[in-house]
Amino acid sequence: MKKIILTLCIGSLLAFSCKNSPQGEKKEISNTPENTQFDYSATSALKYLSSDELSGRDTGSEGIEKAAVYIENAFKDFNINPYFETYRDSFDLKGVDGYNVVGVVKSKEQSDLKPLIIGAHFDHIGHIEAIDQDSIANGANDNASGTVAVLELAQFLADKQLKRDVIFALFSAEEKGLVGSKHLANKMKDMDVEPYVVFNIEMLGVQMEGKDYRAYVTGYEISNLAEVFNAFYDGEEQFLGFLPEAAQYGLFKRSDNYPFFEVFGVPSHTICTFDFTNYEYYHHVNDEFGELDVEAYLKLIDDLKPGVLQLINSTETTVNLN
Repeated sequence: MKKIILTLCIGSLLAFSCKNSPQGEKKEISNTPENTQFDYSATSALKYLSSDELSGRDTGSEGIEKAAVYIENAFKDFNINPYFETYRDSFDLKGVDGYNVVGVVKSKEQSDLKPLIIGAHFDHIGHIEAIDQDSIANGANDNASGTVAVLELAQFLADKQLKRDVIFALFSAEEKGLVGSKHLANKMKDMDVEPYVVFNIEMLGVQMEGKDYRAYVTGYEISNLAEVFNAFYDGEEQFLGFLPEAAQYGLFKRSDNYPFFEVFGVPSHTICTFDFTNYEYYHHVNDEFGELDVEAYLKLIDDLKPGVLQLINSTETTVNLN
């Protein structure tokens, strides 16, 4: 997530940055990381994207290229078409080649409903100061966990009857200042494509304790997204809640939801479970797969899916700015 400096009660510093292609035939899988048949699972994806092989997925690096190829192969495997001519949405970052990876599932109905964007950043910060000779900031929670959540939702939605198009956007250069999401928001503006809701995902790999909700939403008070989504959820607690620290530290402006809010003025939020007390490895070499509560993470994503589907298939504009 884009860096901001947060002074916590213990005096530590944290940062929280947290022409459409037609639906066509399933494409042949090629160029997988191991040059073998692509075999996707959420756990293997999370493990691979946060592995040392990807060297922290810094924008412009060989590691982020491997991550992009993996995401593209997953989209192909799920029969998710490229949103543009290819999956790559390229931009220049001070002479460095950057790119988002963007796919789409189109509604099979003749619909004039606005598309919903499901997004997460797949970049991280690469190599940092070594601790015990380890300098790779693997970014398992930040934000391989969000990336895999998008892939899981893409796989789930790929064969559903949808009333509106769904755009799956994996953003790059979030850690450089939300560069990828700013680029895509402005590009969609130029295309005259306005999203209905932007549902961005950050850092779901560790769960909150002592809350009466499963995840929090940044910019909680800006729209009624949490209220609408919670009405779709049949759990005992709320799914989306308000975290005071999220408002205190201005997290609404610190992730890839914000450029879409700036450009379009539509409900654009990030959901997250990192609450400043439950994970000490933000931007740290120990942000690795083994530190995540994978079982709880997968349960959270599974419980997220039905509500997202209902959000997509709401034919009325139920989510609005307050």
